[in-house]
Amino acid sequence: MIIEVLTIFPDFFKSPLDAGVIRRAIDAGLLEFRALDLRDYTHDRHRTTDDRPFGGGEGMVMVPGPIFEAVDDLRSCEPQPFVVMLSPRGRLLDQEIARELASEKRLVFLCGRYEGIDERVARGCVDMELSIGDYVLSGGETAALVAMEVITRFVPGVLGCGTSAENDSFTTGLLEHPQYTRPREFRGMKVPEVLLGGNHKEIAAWRRSEALRITAQRRPDLLKKAELTDDERRIVKDYLEVDSEHSV
Repeated sequence: MIIEVLTIFPDFFKSPLDAGVIRRAIDAGLLEFRALDLRDYTHDRHRTTDDRPFGGGEGMVMVPGPIFEAVDDLRSCEPQPFVVMLSPRGRLLDQEIARELASEKRLVFLCGRYEGIDERVARGCVDMELSIGDYVLSGGETAALVAMEVITRFVPGVLGCGTSAENDSFTTGLLEHPQYTRPREFRGMKVPEVLLGGNHKEIAAWRRSEALRITAQRRPDLLKKAELTDDERRIVKDYLEVDSEHSV
């Protein structure tokens, strides 16, 4: 996979990409990454990428010219890029969208700054608008890093275990079950006995039950889209009723 970022702060990505999953993917030849400076596509001596908004208002708006020129340049070679603009009004990033984007051969992330980007960019050269949550950031660079890490986990070979991404929280529609490691007892807290017995069927059942419990208690909204059996729906209902009683 190829990932390119259009930004006025290309150096923003140097340190975060020196470690972790994305670094390993780059070192293994599974991912190519480039941060492109939008100012390289300007034609005035001040390398202008923003201007005052028509109609008045606070702040500045990123002008369309350098962005269109940059995207045209990227689209002049194969494989054709899928252009994603980070935007608070975009589709909310989740595991399903991450898996969808991971199937693209080449992604371009457009990072806005200031009060936003001229609307003609969204209308004329963007394939998808994407949001990472209902809050405000100073620019799209941080959001692009989040999206890159989520998406890269679905690229074959990036994770050490081929099923790791499929077992992550949210992928199954539930939060992940609790995890334990050595020692068996720590400050009076013991590892559940079921995890020590070696019965894989019982362990799988326990993990599923715990995932249902934690999701019901902490993110019941996720249960609306989760694929549950009739028995699991009854279990979840019991958890929800218990929590409701405790909250009174």
